[in-house]
Amino acid sequence: MKQVDKIALQDWEKFKEDIARSTPVDKTMTHAEREKHRIYLEAHPIEWIKFFCAPYVKSEFAGFHKRAIRRIIANDEWFEVLSWSRELAKSTITMCIILYLVLTGHKHNIILTSNSKDNAIRLLAPYRAMLEANGRIIAYYGAQMTPGSWTEDEFLTKGGAAFRALGAGQSPRGSRNEAIRPDVLLVDDFDTDEDCKNPDIIQKRWEWWEKALYPTRSISTPTLIIFCGNIIAKDCCVVRAGAMADHWDIVNIRDKEGNSTWPEKNSEEFIDRTLSKISTKAAQGEYFNNPIAAGEVFESITYGKVPSLKKFKFLVAYGDPSPGESKAKKGKSFKAVMLMGKLDGKLYVIKSRLAKSLNAEFIDWYVQLLEYVGGVVPVYCYMENNKLQDPFFQQVFRPLVAKVRKERGIQLYIRPDERKKTDKATRIEANLEPMNREGNMILNEAERDNPHMKELEDQFRLFTLTLRYPADGPDAVEGGNRILDEIMRKVETPLTRSRSEISRRNKRRL
Repeated sequence: MKQVDKIALQDWEKFKEDIARSTPVDKTMTHAEREKHRIYLEAHPIEWIKFFCAPYVKSEFAGFHKRAIRRIIANDEWFEVLSWSRELAKSTITMCIILYLVLTGHKHNIILTSNSKDNAIRLLAPYRAMLEANGRIIAYYGAQMTPGSWTEDEFLTKGGAAFRALGAGQSPRGSRNEAIRPDVLLVDDFDTDEDCKNPDIIQKRWEWWEKALYPTRSISTPTLIIFCGNIIAKDCCVVRAGAMADHWDIVNIRDKEGNSTWPEKNSEEFIDRTLSKISTKAAQGEYFNNPIAAGEVFESITYGKVPSLKKFKFLVAYGDPSPGESKAKKGKSFKAVMLMGKLDGKLYVIKSRLAKSLNAEFIDWYVQLLEYVGGVVPVYCYMENNKLQDPFFQQVFRPLVAKVRKERGIQLYIRPDERKKTDKATRIEANLEPMNREGNMILNEAERDNPHMKELEDQFRLFTLTLRYPADGPDAVEGGNRILDEIMRKVETPLTRSRSEISRRNKRRL
């Protein structure tokens, strides 16, 4: 035996030992007591899973786990897609459900497929280890290992259930278990990032699923189909499966309110730390089922040196208040205030304030920007204020601004921008993308490392017409740019010439 095989065997034995150690059996129970306990557990699937899958159940289940367990077990004929974020245990919960269905006699022939045969074998290994070494399963359901029919890619339990690992593209023929066709089709980790770059590979893989694997099921026997996978591309097999599933369960690491979807396991502190070490693009793809192609609209962002403020005729501080009063990092909407100026046809974003913040902090951003300018040049302060926002502007922001003027002795007056705006995404693309493409939208090089400016850059890079990531920063830049142009038209002195001068210059004029 090769050294690598010896190490693999040692790891496998240790894996089984850990499972055996985690599933102790109460040897004082009589056979009758154990049978009574088994019947009770089978009637309560979540408790069954906690008891028999103890090696994998380290934290209390979240609500979405419990709903999925009940939903899948309640339907013999069912197509479920689980697009749960990383760290939400989609493969583990699926395994526990399948073990329940197999050991209680509901399902008998399981095919597990993945992007490759090796990966399918890796995903099937915990099933085999649990059936082989789990002390509680052995005590309640008997030994499951069948000598001679127990390999890493295919095995048959003593209860008559067959398991088989298949890689995408392999022939699934011959997957009958005696007269029983596959009644469980598990598709896990089917898509890969590399494969999703090639539409032909995705199409070929999907055709294999539709034409080769799916038809192995029986038309007359209820079949359970589960796809486990995140949305890693706009077009991938998981997305196609989700479109036709009976239920597509999409759960991110945080919910719409920005809270951990599994707080029993994933604390806010550790989510923050984990996400802080990767790019926004990566975080959206891996933890929020939101694959974004960076630079889809704004291919590149230009940084440059901002001219002396004295060279600008005036500046604009434009704010987008966004709904909500939250300072949590995990929320959805950002408040934004952008300090901008225009010179020689170029738009300069001089300072960015872009974050989840309280209303008072939002108003304080205007003060910070005015203090930064220090009266060197006039600053027009504006705030987005449509009809829906106006009550909030009048009742909340006006009193806050008045309070700041009184307490800090600063001349802060914010004008409402009451323009009736068109669709946010198309407006940003139409008005800013051409300017950016020509190198005429410039972010302040001196602010490149400022978290607020970094967030603005991220929002531009991750901008799509479907607004799959917040675009409050670009929206504020677009609003400020329009205000700059409007004021510029008012303050610029029109060029005038006398009629006689025009006549002299035009040789064709009579």
